[in-house]
Amino acid sequence: MNLEYLGDKLKASRKSKNLTQKELADKINVKTRTVASYEQGSAYPSIEVLGKICDTLGISSDYLLGISDKTPLEMGGLTDDQMQLFLQLISIVEQYNNTNEKGS
Repeated sequence: MNLEYLGDKLKASRKSKNLTQKELADKINVKTRTVASYEQGSAYPSIEVLGKICDTLGISSDYLLGISDKTPLEMGGLTDDQMQLFLQLISIVEQYNNTNEKGS
């Protein structure tokens, strides 16, 4: 694994979500200096922390590790607006399903 590549992708993804290193660290339960180490390429996250990073930033581990150079959004070919509509649709379906389960 190329640590420098991981660090660059992590930093860019964090910044695209308008998060500071401290905010990301708090969300994934690590110290701020740990996030800094990941971004500088001097350390790499455990599998567990990698999963938390990906979930928090909305990216895939393939993207972060350099297996794919596309974000999940780019792979789907959806614009940001289309993705928001898709997520709203999922929410509506989940609400519908929850309502029907309670009524059964």
